[in-house]
Amino acid sequence: MEQRTLELELISAKDLKDVNFISKMDVYAVVSLQGDDSHVKQKTKTKVAKDCGTHPTWNFPMKFTLDELLLNRLSLEFKLVCDRSLGDKDIGQVVVPVKELFDSVGAAAADPNSMKFVAYQVRKPSGKPKGELHFSYKFGDKVTAPVTAAPPKGYESVTAAPPKGYEPVTAYPMVGPSAPTVTGYSAYPPPAGSSTGPPPPPEYGYPPPPPGYGYPPPPGYGYPPPPPGYGYPPVQQPRVQEKKKNKFGMGLGAGLLGGMLGGMLIGDIVSDGGGGCGGGGGCGGGGCGGGF
Repeated sequence: MEQRTLELELISAKDLKDVNFISKMDVYAVVSLQGDDSHVKQKTKTKVAKDCGTHPTWNFPMKFTLDELLLNRLSLEFKLVCDRSLGDKDIGQVVVPVKELFDSVGAAAADPNSMKFVAYQVRKPSGKPKGELHFSYKFGDKVTAPVTAAPPKGYESVTAAPPKGYEPVTAYPMVGPSAPTVTGYSAYPPPAGSSTGPPPPPEYGYPPPPPGYGYPPPPGYGYPPPPPGYGYPPVQQPRVQEKKKNKFGMGLGAGLLGGMLGGMLIGDIVSDGGGGCGGGGGCGGGGCGGGF
């Protein structure tokens, strides 16, 4: 893409409309390039000419870059403004086609590289002519600029930042004899009895916990036996009671047996004594009978 530079010097203006009736006007100009929508709009503001009234002077240089293919549709807009503390007010404007300036330099100027002086009529916001604008200009040589595709108007490049701790995954691991060894990845282990697939690496799964980590393993299946003294006391066995009961029964039987034997012996003794009393006399028999 071929481009040119346009060097311009805004010199002065005269016989402008006075929009400030109390004091003299402070005037500045805004110059912009119109018709090139593919690039950033080029605009330049001059310094403020203080207390100039209707005859401001600037002598302000500026430069614009022109696309050679767009010379027929480009134009320069000069907007004259009164600087006021209560709000700026437009005085007038001048619109000049760039093609008209370019053709004027090629036809009339002996040296195309010299500055050319021109004057254009200023028109008020209502469209009526009032005043003149003076400036000089010259065009530079054509240069070839690198072609860069400009993004559409209002486009902003958005790059999504990965979340914190995100690690990109380049490829999924292959499972099989021909699977390459990839550091940091491990495939699923082959099913039981299958001879295909490499064995899982040592780092597959969670490592065993260190000794003493977590709760100790139980001694066996089910609940462990309770410690001594926990819960209800053990049930007393009735062995001592049976032994006492047996002793008591044996003592009672032996007493009864002894009583019977003793009674029989006493009976024999009494029988023997009764016979002696009968031989002694009747009173002896009566005494014995009453005693028994």
